[in-house]
Amino acid sequence: MDYIILLFRTIRVWLKRDSGQYWPSIYHAMPSPCSCMSFNPETRRLSIGLDNGTISEFILSEDYNKMTPVKNYQAHQSRVTMILFVLELEWVLSTGQDKQFAWHCSESGQRLGGYRTSAVASGLQFDVETRHVFIGDHSGQVTILKLEQENCTLVTTFRGHTGGVTALCWDPVQRVLFSGSSDHSVIMWDIGGRKGTAIELQGHNDKVQALSYAQHTRQLISCGGDGGIVVWNMDVERQETPEWLDSDSCQKCDQPFFWNFKQMWDSKKIGLRQHHCRKCGKAVCGKCSSKRSSIPLMGFEFEVRVCDSCHEAITDEERAPTATFHDSKHNIVHVHFDETRGWLLTSGTDKVIKLWDMTPVVS
Repeated sequence: MDYIILLFRTIRVWLKRDSGQYWPSIYHAMPSPCSCMSFNPETRRLSIGLDNGTISEFILSEDYNKMTPVKNYQAHQSRVTMILFVLELEWVLSTGQDKQFAWHCSESGQRLGGYRTSAVASGLQFDVETRHVFIGDHSGQVTILKLEQENCTLVTTFRGHTGGVTALCWDPVQRVLFSGSSDHSVIMWDIGGRKGTAIELQGHNDKVQALSYAQHTRQLISCGGDGGIVVWNMDVERQETPEWLDSDSCQKCDQPFFWNFKQMWDSKKIGLRQHHCRKCGKAVCGKCSSKRSSIPLMGFEFEVRVCDSCHEAITDEERAPTATFHDSKHNIVHVHFDETRGWLLTSGTDKVIKLWDMTPVVS
């Protein structure tokens, strides 16, 4: 059965009719504006986060024409930002604007534990096998916690974004975590390899709003405020971007940078502005980095600054794109990807919902 669940101040379920059109089957008003949701198709359990900090739970009927209230969780002191329902453990995980992460037992409704984050959380993912929860927040940090039945321990934190984390996506097979950010980038964190590898993906001109992952083809779908839908091929051997090196003079021509007063005086030369080559990470002047090139295996699908020697070394094969770009023609806020059908649902700030057939590119 094809259906769409919408949230505003109301919950609306739209069913696909024989005509191919979607028509509403449920219209349910809520006491407070809805802020997020989690739906489990297997149990038809719908968990709704509200602006007042409450999580309301419903069961949808088999024909999706009726919804029955089950229970309410007084989970947070302010707006609920993210919800996850974990069927295997009967847990409801949530974050709120009160900077609290909490988890409840969905059978008893009892609060099992909580953790205070450094900033308001904006991304939430969970690995059932290891019971690790991943929390991305507005400070740009990703926190990893190990959950037990009634307590949690801090495992580690990742810091790689220069803007707030806006979306998280977890691949339990390859054991990698993807984080999207307002700094326009996506970072792939190698969790399972335990090498601390962080691969950067640059393919948006505005903040990344949502992420989805097709496990069977190892393709990542990122959607942004620029209206772009980018499909990344993650089944390639990607390279880490190098650390930017520090230097008082150009590491190619040895010309001093503008703060190197001693060398400027000794050589009687005006200091130059410092740049960095995106491929080797060396500190270079503008004259020694006048070329631009895409470096897809490093995640740079757009042309970026490289030093002249690296530009000559990059082959046409290395410039071959590893992502495809599509224009949604609206500022995407939320997405949902149905991997079984290959359908992508996007909703935007224009209050328009679009349904895309992604099978030509996600295959």
